[in-house]
Amino acid sequence: MKKTLLIFIFLISTLSSWASYLLIPMDLVQKNHLKAYGIAFWVLKNANLEVDWLLNYRGGSFAMKYAKEFETEFSIRGVSYEVIADVQYTAILNEIDNPEVNMELVKLEKAPKIAVYSPKAMQPWDDAVTMVLTYAEIPYDVVYDDEVLDEKLVKYDWLHLHHEDFTGQYGKFYGSYGQAQWYKNQMAELEEIASRRGFSKVSKLKLAVAQKMKNFIGGGGFMFAMCSATDSYDVALAAANTDICDVMYDYDAQDPQAQSKLDFSQCLAFEKFHLRSNPLEYEYSDIDVSTTRQVQKDLDYFNLFDFSAKWDQIPAMLTQCHTKTVKGFMGQTTAFNNNFVKKSVLIMGQNKSANESRYIHGEFGKGMWTFYGGHDPEDYQHFVGDPKTDLNLHPNSPGYRLILNNVLFPAARKKKQKT
Repeated sequence: MKKTLLIFIFLISTLSSWASYLLIPMDLVQKNHLKAYGIAFWVLKNANLEVDWLLNYRGGSFAMKYAKEFETEFSIRGVSYEVIADVQYTAILNEIDNPEVNMELVKLEKAPKIAVYSPKAMQPWDDAVTMVLTYAEIPYDVVYDDEVLDEKLVKYDWLHLHHEDFTGQYGKFYGSYGQAQWYKNQMAELEEIASRRGFSKVSKLKLAVAQKMKNFIGGGGFMFAMCSATDSYDVALAAANTDICDVMYDYDAQDPQAQSKLDFSQCLAFEKFHLRSNPLEYEYSDIDVSTTRQVQKDLDYFNLFDFSAKWDQIPAMLTQCHTKTVKGFMGQTTAFNNNFVKKSVLIMGQNKSANESRYIHGEFGKGMWTFYGGHDPEDYQHFVGDPKTDLNLHPNSPGYRLILNNVLFPAARKKKQKT
């Protein structure tokens, strides 16, 4: 009887040690990188359990304590995983802890509350971030000008902006789409919001919204912007004391001295740029390189920088990927002219030969922001009215991984800087 009991205890302890951890590899072995982020978020939110983010270990893998329901969920979502013993995981942690290797363990503690800034009316283009959040099964709330002005952003950890024009020029689509019904609807919607909120112009409404968002960051929030929401945001902040909108946008003329009245100190990312004052030109300033870059489609790539996972954990988290070379993609704002990027800004991805940065990051107050040029990482040149990307065809997209790095980033435990 005693011998049988000892055998039983041995078997139970062996089984327990064998199935101690679940490892989600994020290298080329992974069948679905994008849904893997959703799994990490799901564990944080639904199981109230910490997730280990293993920076630079097999492409930035995730690990967590074993649970049968996790394993079932992984299988349902088509995410590759490995069941490993406690001793195996200890060996991985020892490898990561080696000061000679560029790896680090970061604890993800709590699922961030996510807000997407988007108009209520249907738009004739798609939003890469909302598409990937939906595909990865990561929940989010939609907010717009009313919610921002009513100080509702304090409820959220992470704010996303995409394809928005904060200058009040409706994306400068007038020349191409001024007679399109969607354009007229957009103009009517924003004029109604501006009037109802007591603003004389849409540009003043958008400036107030941009400033509220800046306060959100300063108070400790995280803001992620793509496409035209990047440069138009800073242009709007810089133009707070002038009028850069022509008559078809706000019913009066531009200030002819607008360029000299720009205040670059108000900008998060850019400085010393020049306005594009032609109201029919599809461009806000020379920050964006869409119309000047000489890069062939088949040679359009940008490179991610290597950061020290042990010393520079924030950019290391934001650049986790299974490749350091990412396909380029166009947008109303495609990439940023390096000549106008502030020296305090961290460039995380760039095409050096073209003197353009694609993926940049910075701090403001207690919070942080990230700007990512381009519209859709898997649609090289997305036009108004084009069908949306089917992410089932791109489950391992490096470009979309960069977006999801930013989604999980606020969940990370704040760690003291090493000395």
